[in-house]
Amino acid sequence: MHDISQYQDFFISYLEKQTISKEPKNLYEPIEYILDLGGKRMRPVLTLMASEVFDTDYKVALPAAMAVEVFHNFSLVHDDIMDDAPLRRGQETVHEKWDLNTGILSGDAMLILAYQYFEQYEPAVFRDLAKLFSKTALEVCEGQQWDVDFEKRNDVTIPQYLKMIEYKTAVLVAAAMKMGAIVAKTTEKEADFIYDFGLNLGLAFQLQDDYLDAFGDPETFGKQVGGDIMVNKKTYLYLKAREFSSAEKALKLEKLFSLQLDDNTEKIATAKAIFNESGASAATQDAIEMYTFKAFETLDKMDISTEKKDILRTFGENLMGRKV
Repeated sequence: MHDISQYQDFFISYLEKQTISKEPKNLYEPIEYILDLGGKRMRPVLTLMASEVFDTDYKVALPAAMAVEVFHNFSLVHDDIMDDAPLRRGQETVHEKWDLNTGILSGDAMLILAYQYFEQYEPAVFRDLAKLFSKTALEVCEGQQWDVDFEKRNDVTIPQYLKMIEYKTAVLVAAAMKMGAIVAKTTEKEADFIYDFGLNLGLAFQLQDDYLDAFGDPETFGKQVGGDIMVNKKTYLYLKAREFSSAEKALKLEKLFSLQLDDNTEKIATAKAIFNESGASAATQDAIEMYTFKAFETLDKMDISTEKKDILRTFGENLMGRKV
């Protein structure tokens, strides 16, 4: 197997060879733009890594990895429209650089392009990849809708929130890993284990994203810090703060998260102070660690070498400590 940076290089080299620039340019240029914005390429790296975990050359998994990356970026384009987000990875979002209609249509095209990459596999593998992909894509949409619905509700529970982030984020991480297993033609049992590993890692990743949205460094995070607070998202931080706070402070937090302001500077500062004082910040970091270690427990059940388990464990540890 290779290390994470090598898998990143392998994937980026493959990505750069893809011919996406076609006519009409206003459909395809935004696709090239979002795919070129960078990022850690975590999901496609997991697909490549999973294929080699099960003794198959990463090159065989490159089309599946590309499908995962195209779909992920499609979801970002549409999420940014729904969130009215100005920045993605430190650069203008697609709908800001072009316009809303372009963002919607280019995103739609990306979803179709993602499916086309599966056509490079034999029928049985294509069927299994497409079946998993369709299930995952629908779950991502369900998670996104719950995310939108929760902004208008004051009765969201922590289990409901965790189910939402499982569908919105974690299932794609899990599917990325299982796609590597499918391409490698491993057993269904091992494919399910690697899915579970990815699912728990994805939950930890999204909780870390929630934490960094409030407390990340704007220079390294790549997105607008405090964005979730601005749009009144009921994140794990918010729910834990409400749970841990007195009735008076919980009510203050609820009122704060009902405001729509032009200048959110004070709102963000107040919310972050409540998150810290209530213990919600520490509880969120504990949850990140808990789901990461839950992923590691799945590794112990897998019939793979210790070396391969260590590589997957290191990847999870790096995610847990990320700043971006």
